[in-house]
Amino acid sequence: MAAKILRWGLLSTAHINNALIPPLKASKRNRLMAIASRSQATAESYAHKWKIPRALGSYEALLNDPGIDVIYNSLPNGLHAEWTVKALHAGKHVLCEKPMAMSLAEMDAIQIASQQTGRVVAEAFMYRHHPQTLKVKQMVADGSLGKLQMIKGSFTFMLSRDGDVRLDQGLGGGSIWDVGCYPISYARMIAGAEPLEVFGWQITGQTGIDTSFTGQMRFPDDVHAQFDCSFASPFHSFMEIVGTEGALNIPVPFKPGKKEKIYFSHGNKTEKQEIKGQELYIGEVEDMADAILLGQPPRVSLEDSRGNAAAILALLASARSGKPVAL
Repeated sequence: MAAKILRWGLLSTAHINNALIPPLKASKRNRLMAIASRSQATAESYAHKWKIPRALGSYEALLNDPGIDVIYNSLPNGLHAEWTVKALHAGKHVLCEKPMAMSLAEMDAIQIASQQTGRVVAEAFMYRHHPQTLKVKQMVADGSLGKLQMIKGSFTFMLSRDGDVRLDQGLGGGSIWDVGCYPISYARMIAGAEPLEVFGWQITGQTGIDTSFTGQMRFPDDVHAQFDCSFASPFHSFMEIVGTEGALNIPVPFKPGKKEKIYFSHGNKTEKQEIKGQELYIGEVEDMADAILLGQPPRVSLEDSRGNAAAILALLASARSGKPVAL
């Protein structure tokens, strides 16, 4: 690609945009140029607040804008796949918020569209790019923990706002899609494989979505994982990785900051390791630039995203049937 600066447009005025705008403005290879909303007035108000050059009154207008190279898709979960495919066919690269798709058919449609158009598309799992995550992954890979045995994780918080889109079953709501996807993704990354079998339990809320979910995953080589997620419990977040020679505790796994600590236990000792981090969302922005401008593969591949969706769908099927589900 000839251009050295990628011109970005935000697809919707979702709250998560607030996290991506600062790194986009700080990056030397990326520039935020436009915001699209279903209302011109809303788009203009948002553009004024964030000092974005162009405000567009429809999503289609953003996709058809020749001055945009990359779309950030922050629409509700149930609309991610539809608008990602549309954006790809409009010639745009796409950074799509998680979860990228709600079904394997949708994931396949995205993969096909990416292949047909030659455009880059990646799922916005921001923690995957952080130095802490890369350090943890390295420690497991180099054998510091011995043979991997168990992975545990949790991500819960209280969601009490009536009408929140994450409570809407029709738009892809549910705690496992919103926050459970993180420990599932983390466990799959550490295991370096897809689960062979899963089992899940859920508590269903008034709108039909899972307000709480607890699951287990069995990986090859006798590696097991356990996780829980919830919209109905106080904030709780951690990852723990256990091997035959040691264990790692990661207190802030999913939203690490500029300085974090992890704890490595082996024998009777526990060592604290301090990790110099970075602004959380800058990694996914620069990863897109590397993929588009330098031709490097995105750190979160489409195959990886498909694997996460497959695991979540199997866990939900297990919770409905009360039986284990093989993948």
